[in-house]
Amino acid sequence: MDIPPDFDRRKAKYAPVAAILRARYGDLTWQPNRPAVDELVNCILSQNTNDTNRDRAYVALRARYPTWADVVNAPTAELVETIRPAGLANRKAPRIQQVLVTIRQERGDYTLDFLRDWPVDKAKAWLLRLDGVGSKTAAIVLCFGLGRPAFPVDTHIHRVGRRLGLLPPKVSADHAHPLMETIVPPEEYYAFHIYMIRHGRDTCKARAPHCAVCPLTSYCDHYAGLVII
Repeated sequence: MDIPPDFDRRKAKYAPVAAILRARYGDLTWQPNRPAVDELVNCILSQNTNDTNRDRAYVALRARYPTWADVVNAPTAELVETIRPAGLANRKAPRIQQVLVTIRQERGDYTLDFLRDWPVDKAKAWLLRLDGVGSKTAAIVLCFGLGRPAFPVDTHIHRVGRRLGLLPPKVSADHAHPLMETIVPPEEYYAFHIYMIRHGRDTCKARAPHCAVCPLTSYCDHYAGLVII
């Protein structure tokens, strides 16, 4: 990983920013949401769509197919129609089936629980071999599905991180993952990920950030005029 310019300044922002966001949103500790395979399928459905459409497709998929074996054995055309609300269903349906087949062939069951015991780098590398799995999806599966120290960077975190100056203004989302994992203490990945998303949704919005009511302006490069996004 290339260390960005002025890295110490960027890293020093973390503690005060985290404290302010913690005071606003409260203490958070990791709680299991859904099994890791479910998180993986949900992530594939979420690609290039919004949360509402993803959720509609995921609910429809689980209602129609009670088990992952049912998903694998379903006619692909039928699966396409089931998850159509997520968009790009012709691509996502066979991808979901192939990912599930690979997991079953390599691990003997539709489970990713074995990744709990692997070093995080090895676990990420295994997930990245799967079709349609990129850095964000791998980190979400590990963080949310398994409680492992991985920091997912979505569009909100990418935007807010660059505006604040935690991330360089031109860094890509893929390159932002290892940077955020260097800046944030591992035990705080989960909470800070949630804080940044909430802040991006309700205050640091994409088109019109509400700087007048933002509690982070003292630490924000965008507010100081150092970066325009």
